[in-house]
Amino acid sequence: MSVKEIENAITQLSPEELVELSAWLADYRAQVWDNQIERDLDAGRLDALLKEVDEEYEAGEAKPL
Repeated sequence: MSVKEIENAITQLSPEELVELSAWLADYRAQVWDNQIERDLDAGRLDALLKEVDEEYEAGEAKPL
C-alpha cells in the first residue's frame, strides 16, 4: 500500500475513527522513538552526551527533576 493510498483511506474515516487513528499513531511514534533510543544506547551513541550530563551534575550545574 502506498502513502497516497493510505492518505486517501484516511480522508474516508469518520471523525471518531480519525481520533482513534491519531491516538494509535501517537502511541506508535512514541514506541518507534523509544526503540531508537534503546538502539542508540546499546550502540554507545549517547555515551558522550551522558558523560557530559554526569559532569554537569557533579559540578552542581544541573539538578535532577
